[in-house]
Amino acid sequence: MTPRVLVLTGYGLNCDFETRFAFEKSGGQAQRVHINSLINKEISLADFHILAFVGGFSWGDDHGAGVIQAVRLKSNLGDDILDFVGRGRLVIGICNGFQALVNLGLLPGLEKDYTRRTVALTYNDSGNFRNAWVTVKANKKSPCVFTKGLDVLDMPVRHGEGKFFAEKEIIDKLVENNQIALTYAMQDGSPANGSFPENPNGSLLDIAGICDPTGRIFGLMPHPEAFIHATNHPRWTFYKEIQKRQGLEAPPQPAIAVIQNAVDFAKQAF
Repeated sequence: MTPRVLVLTGYGLNCDFETRFAFEKSGGQAQRVHINSLINKEISLADFHILAFVGGFSWGDDHGAGVIQAVRLKSNLGDDILDFVGRGRLVIGICNGFQALVNLGLLPGLEKDYTRRTVALTYNDSGNFRNAWVTVKANKKSPCVFTKGLDVLDMPVRHGEGKFFAEKEIIDKLVENNQIALTYAMQDGSPANGSFPENPNGSLLDIAGICDPTGRIFGLMPHPEAFIHATNHPRWTFYKEIQKRQGLEAPPQPAIAVIQNAVDFAKQAF
């Protein structure tokens, strides 16, 4: 079975083509779908196995990143999305998509409540939009389907509102449940401990991505769809020479592995 992937697009979202390509390269059957096509029932969410909320600036990030997109989806498709989640389908939110997921309440989904907002992604501590490459470390104890078997990855970030924030009680639950799937790290994979620019936004506990308790809903600020081949990495020629001359260091694993994990899981599960 080839998993069907709905890549949401429209109104300022701009990573839809790259995300579709990454899912197709990973073996999925991906389709770009405008949000209005779902609202108008021209296309049914129930026909898909994976839902991808992509990066960009939905509605110009007016009233906050991902806010209007979340309101529009919840008002018109709230029940359909909850049914999709209830059937164990996969959801990924990348950058602006992550912001939409937390505003919808789909993340962190504590106590299986996918309707209440309990965490926030707010303005970077630097006060600036960050467009740079970062290193992230996967939590091997996390139930997250998307990070299964992964360790240290490089990915680009492109955001102005990426700081993960929540009350201590919520953070403690995320830690206890191993829902913190990705953290910002130093190049060797050790914790960033809030240092800038390794932690590009000041996220509490260096949080770069979280999942729900089932591991099937995942949101992250870095862009895995932007690193699908070794040559996408800004230092690929350096790594190539090191390998050629000394054989000491392999190039970083392309972050498309995050998407590949989802497609492989869907092939088995559905």
